Amino acid sequence: MVLTENQKLSINSKSENILLVEKLVEDVCDVFNVPEDYYGNILVAVTEAVNNAIYHGNKSNPGKQIEIQFRSKKDSLQFTISDQGEGFDHSSLPDPTDPQNLEKPHGRGVFLMR
Repeated sequence: MVLTENQKLSINSKSENILLVEKLVEDVCDVFNVPEDYYGNILVAVTEAVNNAIYHGNKSNPGKQIEIQFRSKKDSLQFTISDQGEGFDHSSLPDPTDPQNLEKPHGRGVFLMR
């Protein structure tokens, strides 16, 4: 894949397509010389966003699309993830660091992305 300053990747809502997203993040970080310290954080944030789009936004419907857009600016990289779901209010999510939520198997994605 030849990267430009503005790149889009559209995938079906299938978990195996996460590999394509991981490859995009790896390529972006290589081309733009992202320090290894940041690579892991970018990978977690972007793959978490795509996983949420697959499972929560598009309800695992393989007929629905997820769009991953990458933009390079002077001193930053930006990833935007869009799905075909109804959306949600991310400010009203439970705090995953609250002791009553620590044992729950889900609910950390948005926290990790932040």
